[in-house]
Amino acid sequence: MKRRSLFAPLVAAMALVLAVLGLVPGTGSSAAAAPAGASAGTGGCGSAPALASGTHTISSSGQNRSYILRVPANYDQTRPYRLVFGFHWVGGTANDVDSGGTDGYNWSYYGLRRLADNDNNGTIFVAPQGINNGWANSNGQDVTFVDDMTRQLEAGLCVDPTQLFSTGFSYGGAMTYALACARPTVFRAVAVYSGANLSGCSGGTQPIAYMGLHGLRDNVLGISGGRALRDQFVRNNGCSPQNPPEPAYGSLTHIVTAYSGCKPGYPVVWAAFDGAGHDPGPIDGCTCDGWHTWTSGEVWKFFSQFGSTTPPPGGGSQEIVGQASGRCVDIGNSSTTNGTQAQLWDCHGGTNQRWTYTAGKQLVVYGNKCLDASAKGTSNGTAAVIWDCNGQTNQQWNVNSDGTITGVQSGLCLDASGTGTANATKIQLWACSGAGNQQWSLRS
Repeated sequence: MKRRSLFAPLVAAMALVLAVLGLVPGTGSSAAAAPAGASAGTGGCGSAPALASGTHTISSSGQNRSYILRVPANYDQTRPYRLVFGFHWVGGTANDVDSGGTDGYNWSYYGLRRLADNDNNGTIFVAPQGINNGWANSNGQDVTFVDDMTRQLEAGLCVDPTQLFSTGFSYGGAMTYALACARPTVFRAVAVYSGANLSGCSGGTQPIAYMGLHGLRDNVLGISGGRALRDQFVRNNGCSPQNPPEPAYGSLTHIVTAYSGCKPGYPVVWAAFDGAGHDPGPIDGCTCDGWHTWTSGEVWKFFSQFGSTTPPPGGGSQEIVGQASGRCVDIGNSSTTNGTQAQLWDCHGGTNQRWTYTAGKQLVVYGNKCLDASAKGTSNGTAAVIWDCNGQTNQQWNVNSDGTITGVQSGLCLDASGTGTANATKIQLWACSGAGNQQWSLRS
């Protein structure tokens, strides 16, 4: 199917979507923080690939979910790869995104797969399948699905965790926007084709590199909704407010605007077009569409500007602040020595107090040291130390909505020793009690 045949029934379908969304879009869990800076790759690096191209299933939120995976033909297990998620529209499928419809390979993943192959830069593509062919994200279950896929992909393949991207059209654009809100430091950048706030926005206060594309004649999800999504990240990214130019109605052209004044590493780009209506593949000079569209080239240019050696300043890192003490989880004397125990200290924003929470559930400081349960301990009093990141479960943590941080391996809570609140109080693992010395907040 070409896009025109796919979108003919879209107006009626979107009416159904909006009715369904009366059930309230999911808000999901609080935003996970960023992967570490320039990365050596995930746990799947250096091993034979555990995943191959094709359809895969995974259990997520008590349901069997599926996705289609495209691994480069010349996959090299020692090379960290970019990872791009492509989300389908309402009524569409993962296969529509992966196959490219009747345009085939040229339009696979909105044309990005062809461009990635031409660049020979190494990109893994994923097309998730929505429940009932949509992305209602009820109770955040679709964001959780992405979390679960990411963990499986990073464990089974060599992925660069600083190079995760998402794109999608219409309802898929709404899902991509939901990820921009909820996982702004897991994903490096997103591109939203003709989207709106249909899948919820948990968080939505942190910066992320953002590109929006929308048609003036869109009679399904009006361009005003796309502008609202864009403006949220204009604010979050610290860009200078402006009314970017848009083509005149009837001009059958497009205008791409890069905002000025944005925080380094967090650009915002807006692409408005006249011609095709609700469509990810408009072509200048007509009201038609096709894989020759300019949109795929613009999105690929936006994504490919972000190299793994140039992560955003600060990496989206956050302070971990104790509720009882008001002090930060700190590595004393800015030590980078394996086995150094974490402690409480007055918050000062130094790199020894800046932590990033990865899709692999690691809490990373300095870009390469993970918070670790010392000697893989699972008993009360086990020291929380730093160690070279290795992907093992004693370096994985659940950041919970109740304010606790629990070890994946042990189930114990991160705890300020002896209910202490003073500087130099040691951080350890202890049975969860709900006390204030086990309550933490992540603060940018």
